[in-house]
Amino acid sequence: MAKPIIAVVGRPNVGKSTLFNKLIGQRLSIVQDTPGVTRDRIYAPCEWRNKEVMLVDTGGIEPRADDVILSQMRQQAELAIHSADVIVLVTDLRSGVTATDQDVAGMLLRSGKPLVLAVNKCDTIGDPPAEFYEFYNLGLGDPIAVSAAHGHGTGDLLDACYEKIDFDKAEGYDEEFVKVAVIGKPNVGKSSLINRVAGEERVIVSDIAGTTRDATDTVVENEFGKYVFIDTAGIRRKARVEEEIERYSVLRAYMAVDRSDVCVIVIDATVGFTEQDSKVAGYAHEQGKGCVVAVNKWDAIDKDDKTMDEFRKKLEVDFSFMSYVPFVFISALTGQRVNKLFEMINYVFEKNAMRISTGRLNDLLAYATARVQPPSDKGKRLKIYYMTQAATKPPTFVAFCNNKELFHFSYQRYLENQIRETFQLDGTPIRFIVRERGDN
Repeated sequence: MAKPIIAVVGRPNVGKSTLFNKLIGQRLSIVQDTPGVTRDRIYAPCEWRNKEVMLVDTGGIEPRADDVILSQMRQQAELAIHSADVIVLVTDLRSGVTATDQDVAGMLLRSGKPLVLAVNKCDTIGDPPAEFYEFYNLGLGDPIAVSAAHGHGTGDLLDACYEKIDFDKAEGYDEEFVKVAVIGKPNVGKSSLINRVAGEERVIVSDIAGTTRDATDTVVENEFGKYVFIDTAGIRRKARVEEEIERYSVLRAYMAVDRSDVCVIVIDATVGFTEQDSKVAGYAHEQGKGCVVAVNKWDAIDKDDKTMDEFRKKLEVDFSFMSYVPFVFISALTGQRVNKLFEMINYVFEKNAMRISTGRLNDLLAYATARVQPPSDKGKRLKIYYMTQAATKPPTFVAFCNNKELFHFSYQRYLENQIRETFQLDGTPIRFIVRERGDN
């Protein structure tokens, strides 16, 4: 299920980014006393009451010299409305209700989206000052007093947001459907691939990069199984994300990865690997998703009997940070090897969800430690008592030892490689957790 989205909106310099950082528990957004510092949407998971949402920090209203303030404000508000399940309007106690606050509040009310009003910079403990009650004039219900700097009231704010979210809302697809996110930079052929596997024109296809604005779902049932293909707007480098709507397209692409079981990373054979491909793949890797790299437009390449092997070797170097990922050379235009892509999706999905018994893991551990002795330091040698699998999607293994500090990264990598080779865990990242005996 996709994580619900809470968008934090408001005019510049009311403390949106400080509040965002406080809620997610880390300093991710740039915080500075200059209006308009947050230029890109920043998003991060936020956990409260054992449930996770995606929090989105938005740039404040930044009127450019040639823009009308109201039109810029409308664009900001409409974009927040479009993606969010709940919208938090942040205001500033010290400056009181401004005309911009009133304009934004009016537009948000007309949207019909669930709204929560936060009055920031209520830094004193106890009853809020008299100025606080002025914010009832915005017509958004009971305002919540918060202090982004000190953390006061943030729990009440999240409680109010959670009351407006239906966490029981089903994804809408049975477990037998494999959810596949088709990701990559613009104009590599993602929409053409979706149309090819669907057998019909489901998504607009254009040579103009960024044609697909929203993530769209396409249900496909064939001899290989049942799938939900999630097409996404291309992920661009942030420096090139000029339009506000493109910034939300990046968010939707990342949310599609979160929803998926398998990510198909589409790259353009005529262009080759780019830095942006590594960003896209890196996010899927961090989220623990099974991954397949689809090299599209292979029909447009002049080739001989060595071309594919040479291209594959180059890609193996490019994707060295996720050496487990398989490559499929396809053409969405002609349908070349698209059936092979389905087979690879099934294989990677199975490996990402694979569970290995503790007995088999410890047989491997005995073999691996006999073959290469655990490291030692100052007369102390690492002892690994046993290993067990803690989770799937991705496969996550826990090793219990006598001293975590002796468990060098290189030896951990050695054991990971042994697990991957023995159990053929291709196409999926694996997680490795080291604990000392007695750790909780």
